[in-house]
Amino acid sequence: MPRTLFWMESLLLLMLSSATPILLRRQNSLQNPIASKLLTIAPQSDTCVGAPYPLECRTASQAVDPIITSFVTYDIASGAEMAALISLMAFETADFKYQNNYFPGNPGQGTRNMQSASFNLLYAKSIPALAPSIAAITGGSAIDALSVSQLNQVRALLTGNDDYDFGSAAWFFTTQCSAPVRAGVQTGTLAGWQTYVTDCIGTTATSDRQSIWEIAMQEIG
Repeated sequence: MPRTLFWMESLLLLMLSSATPILLRRQNSLQNPIASKLLTIAPQSDTCVGAPYPLECRTASQAVDPIITSFVTYDIASGAEMAALISLMAFETADFKYQNNYFPGNPGQGTRNMQSASFNLLYAKSIPALAPSIAAITGGSAIDALSVSQLNQVRALLTGNDDYDFGSAAWFFTTQCSAPVRAGVQTGTLAGWQTYVTDCIGTTATSDRQSIWEIAMQEIG
C-alpha cells in the first residue's frame, strides 16, 4: 500500500473510532504500525525511562493518537505535510521528550512544535473549550501585558492536554503559513520543505533538521 494511502486510511479509521466507542477499543491494531513508523523517525521515543522531565515525555505509542487527531482536526491530507510536521515535532522536542522550552527557557514557549508564547496564546484562543480559562488567566490583556506566570499558565492549558499539545504543529501550519508555503510542502521537495522552515517556522534548515525530515519522507511522504 502506498505510504500516503496508509496514513489516509489511518485517519479515516481514527475518525470512525472517535464516533464509535467499540472501534476505539480496537485501536491498538491501528496504533502499532504507525507507532513503528514514528519510532523510525524519532528513535528515542521508544521509552521515557531516563527522560529529563518524565511527565513531559511521550513514547511513540502514546503520541500516535494525538498526532493523527491533529491531522484530522486541521485537514492535513498529504503525506508530505504529515512528514514535515512530524519531523518538526521530533526535532523540536528531542523525540517527544519535552513540552516546555528550557534552552534558553523563554516564558510561555512550548508544546510539541515549541512555538512562542504569542502563538500559544493565539492557538489557545482558537480552541473554544479553553475560552473560559483564557479569559480567567489573561483578563483580556494583550500578550505584551502578560506576566511570566500568565504566559506559563496559558502554555500549561495546552501542554496539559495531549490533543492540544500535539495539535500545535498542525494548527500553526494551517493558520500561520502562507498558501504558497503549504503548496511547496505538499510537493514533497527539499526546496518546499526548506521554505517552510525558513519562511514560516522562521529558523534555519540545518542538516540535522533535514535528516529527520528525509527519514519522515521515506516513511510517510
